[in-house]
Amino acid sequence: MPENQAVILKKRCAGVPAVTDFDLRTVPTPDPADGEILVENIYLSLDPYLRGRIAGRHISGAIAVGDTMPGETVARVIGSNSDACPVGSLVTGHGGWQRYAALAADAVKPVNSHGLAESLTLGVLGMPGLTAYAGMTRLAEMKKGDTVLVSAASGPVGSTVGQVARLNGCRVIGIAGGADKCAWVTDKAGFDACIDYKAEAVRDRLAALAPDGIDIYFDNVGGDILQAAMEHMAVGARVVLCGLMAQYNAEDTPPGPNPGLIIKARATVRGLVVYDHWDLAEDAAAAIAGWIRQGQFACLEDVTDGLENAADAFVRLMSGGNFGKALVKIGA
Repeated sequence: MPENQAVILKKRCAGVPAVTDFDLRTVPTPDPADGEILVENIYLSLDPYLRGRIAGRHISGAIAVGDTMPGETVARVIGSNSDACPVGSLVTGHGGWQRYAALAADAVKPVNSHGLAESLTLGVLGMPGLTAYAGMTRLAEMKKGDTVLVSAASGPVGSTVGQVARLNGCRVIGIAGGADKCAWVTDKAGFDACIDYKAEAVRDRLAALAPDGIDIYFDNVGGDILQAAMEHMAVGARVVLCGLMAQYNAEDTPPGPNPGLIIKARATVRGLVVYDHWDLAEDAAAAIAGWIRQGQFACLEDVTDGLENAADAFVRLMSGGNFGKALVKIGA
């Protein structure tokens, strides 16, 4: 059996994660049982929700100290006890931060990248894309002419939200951190405007860009950005709460926005949990892949090479230092 390596959670993070919170170890390569497959991970997805799992505050449960860090992967089947997953096939599943994993055959899906790069199945053709697509088509009830605001606009969820809205006739404003990210959001993703929260007064820019208010706000960050957005809602606004990037590293939960703003705007506020919307996964991937092939949709990946650098890449992600969908290239 080949030698396996895995990144384990060494200790719980205090505030922003540190590389020393994780440890790369040599571990036994698992022997797949009946109905299982042995996979070699190729790409690993790094996602902000893992910070909530480390803290024990996420819907999918806590990660225990000493456990291998979880994560979705694109992987190649190298051993199989299932006719459904032949050796050599590519699958997506929860392979974790490790080189090799034994997975239940009925818990993985064949990779369908619609003729595009396989890594996109962890980004805009996978869970982040589905999150955005479901949020806009099912929860936000977008309609042509809406003014849409989205935070973390250069990330895989935020950029997909904005582009889905643009392609459906909406005016789109993004919020991102840094001139380079804002330039990509407007020049490549086609947003009408982008506010650099690191260099600009968000409230002043919102007032200038949306004097009649925001019809839809898709929130990926929480915190003061959420408060500012809700101060600029139009009557009948719809707010989709998806992520808490500004709060994941906080030890204490900050106070939420003033509920009087919701009443004043007669707004609807809905929470988005992607697990409720798997029935839209194929439709979302097919639609987004079609837009990419037609040159109407931009996507960006931030790929780190080597499992030994996964912890550093995760720290960058949780510090806002990544640019695009965070991935780690593990295998060939």
